[in-house]
Amino acid sequence: MAGLAAAFGSGAMTNPIRDIEKADVILATGTNTTENHPVLSSYVKRAVTLGEAKLIVIDPRRIELAEFADIYIQQKLGTDVAWINGLMHVIIKEDLHDKTFVADRTQGFEEVKQMVEKFTPDYVEEITGIAAEDIEETARLYAKAGVASILYCMGITQHTTGTDNVKSLANLAMLCGNLGVEGGGVNPLRGQNNVQGACDLGGLPNVFTAYQSVTDDSARKTLENKWDISGLSSKVGLTATEMIPAAHDGTIKAFYIMGENPLVSDPDLAHAKAGFDNLDFIVVQDMFLTETAQLADVVLPARCFAEKDGTFSNTERKVQRIREAVTPPGEAKYDWEITCEIATRMGYAMSYENSEEIMKEIAQVTPSYGGISYERIEKEGLHWPCLDENHPGTPRLHVGQFPKGRGQFHAIDYIAPNELPDDDYPLALTTGRILYHYHTGTMTRKSEGLNEIAPENFIEISAVDASNLGLSENDMAKVSSRRGQVKANVVVSLKMNAGTVFMPFHFAENAANNLTNPALDPVAKIPEFKVCAIKVEKA
Repeated sequence: MAGLAAAFGSGAMTNPIRDIEKADVILATGTNTTENHPVLSSYVKRAVTLGEAKLIVIDPRRIELAEFADIYIQQKLGTDVAWINGLMHVIIKEDLHDKTFVADRTQGFEEVKQMVEKFTPDYVEEITGIAAEDIEETARLYAKAGVASILYCMGITQHTTGTDNVKSLANLAMLCGNLGVEGGGVNPLRGQNNVQGACDLGGLPNVFTAYQSVTDDSARKTLENKWDISGLSSKVGLTATEMIPAAHDGTIKAFYIMGENPLVSDPDLAHAKAGFDNLDFIVVQDMFLTETAQLADVVLPARCFAEKDGTFSNTERKVQRIREAVTPPGEAKYDWEITCEIATRMGYAMSYENSEEIMKEIAQVTPSYGGISYERIEKEGLHWPCLDENHPGTPRLHVGQFPKGRGQFHAIDYIAPNELPDDDYPLALTTGRILYHYHTGTMTRKSEGLNEIAPENFIEISAVDASNLGLSENDMAKVSSRRGQVKANVVVSLKMNAGTVFMPFHFAENAANNLTNPALDPVAKIPEFKVCAIKVEKA
């Protein structure tokens, strides 16, 4: 663990899911929880309907969760830092912050206090469209809670200011003493199964397992000794979003893609396709012949989740056993088997008897997983960090103290999205998921029942915008950005504010990511999927 930044930077929930029902106030922002995390959303709904929790929902769409909210606010796209700073302005001005927590456990407060001074409710209203009195009411409700939990997802992170957004939420939680306590926390909801585990075990270009930096001489030496090798690279690699431009300019000549479908999920798909076309060699390891796999020189058949034996690490940092439930078809193999065979043929012999043997090695080289074994998680999972075989696991982070001492406040100013509406492209597009399909539809769009319910792409547009554009329900519209165009069915929706349009990204044949902006967050290198300028016309 590298302190507060590690918990938030790795996308890890600071508190267990069960803590949601112990919160006095729940602030959910940038998360369409009922559709994207339907099981977890039941905890939120129970906390409100069966308990006494108050719910604040801040989202540019009037999502289903808003129907359960005590306060629902619709902000303009990409203005999250402004409204978070606005809440902190009110909390500090009205002396509602947890002065003991701030004094004893944090640093950098004075800089944040100075920064948010200009974010008066009136100033925030100008930027965000949120009424000044709503900022004040929301700030008071959050700050006066005995304990409050923050839930967020990719509506917060998929911006050029995504890192700033996350740090701002951390500021808000620390300001009110809501870290390290039951029912509190800053809790990002992971978007895909086991993406937490992939990051924990080094599936990032700058770290080894347990977020040990590749530039850390001590970490490299430990791993070299364990693996009986020398010369582990200290060079930080490229993120997936940096690889496409590198392919485009010829810096990268080959891709090996495991369980990803970037020719539907990446922004600015025309540019992404051009990058793929410039490669010399493409390998795709997947269970279906995805849009990306159709371009591959080699396709390696992998097992699906139900055909695997091993562990998944979920959104609350809980490492859980999975067991093979279905016999895999044909020549499908475990991912680790494929990796071992390739490594062996390339000159580094890798051989394991089974997944449990791999888990034992994981525990030896991953400090936060040091006490996790199949025997211990046979019936119930463990939350990392779990440092040794006697450690009970850590459901709740930052209790009593932060791993690096004091929690760091960050003074963050508002920066507008990379691309705003103008005369040529007068509307703002945001993208996301719907309940009936998952990510690029690799699995769900092969289900006849789901395709009957949600067969094609659509745009959600306000009645005001539809009227101005001469559009009616079920019309076919042409949606264009500076990067491409698609056609989509029109849904006139009360969920949308005038000026904002929503489109899901599951549908490859009319992919929303033909439109989206590839501009990246400078730190996390996440594209700005959630804001781009478009125009809509009747097709």
